[in-house]
Amino acid sequence: MEYDDNFSSLAEAYAQFRPQYPAELYAYLARLAPAHDLAWDCGTGSGQAALGLADHFRRVWATDASAEQLAHARRHARICYQVSHAGHSALPGRSVDLVTAAEALHWFELDSFYAEVHRVLKTGGVMAAWCYHLPVIDAQVDALLAAYFRDVVGPYWSPGIRMVDERYRTIPFPFAELEPPDFEMRAGWDLEALLGFLYSWSANQKFVKAHGFHPVEQIRGELGRAWGEAGQKKSVRWPLYFRIGVHRP
Repeated sequence: MEYDDNFSSLAEAYAQFRPQYPAELYAYLARLAPAHDLAWDCGTGSGQAALGLADHFRRVWATDASAEQLAHARRHARICYQVSHAGHSALPGRSVDLVTAAEALHWFELDSFYAEVHRVLKTGGVMAAWCYHLPVIDAQVDALLAAYFRDVVGPYWSPGIRMVDERYRTIPFPFAELEPPDFEMRAGWDLEALLGFLYSWSANQKFVKAHGFHPVEQIRGELGRAWGEAGQKKSVRWPLYFRIGVHRP
């Protein structure tokens, strides 16, 4: 499958402005795993999830198809970053305790990825995928972000975004499924942090190629008026949506 590179040109913004997953999530996943020898974070991007997993696993194998994304990842003694497509981990069979795909599963060719997960997971090993959608801030800002997502850059999203719209519920998932507790990301952001987050969206680069200017500039003024004082920090949260299951050959 040809790699549709949606993030290399956005790697710096992605590393700087994407929110962090809660520490409680990694502790929960570690409790599910049969051991803590090796975790594989597939589609790691700039390593947000890999860093959290490194607190609980002796080794983390973190792969991404974008070398530019990995170039912006924070280094850690227990993390090995590797340029690789989702269906080719290069890991030994039955060697992995936990596989994660954080805001990444919708970019994969699922058949080849799942085949690789089944190959590398130990019996009783865990596959965990999750995503998040638009941030929740306040009614006025939320409405502007929803309109930007839908009407401005909507035609420029890759087809996989529909899986995120559907909170991953429609994705085939060939594992013995578990029902996780609720988790969400939280941040305290000013307006510039929010704008930086918007700049990291993959649909923007396709809009720029089509129109010659950045789409965030279309809503900067209106978003600023809705925000109020630019330097004031607002509570921002993102509910997380999961598919988690156990490998039982």
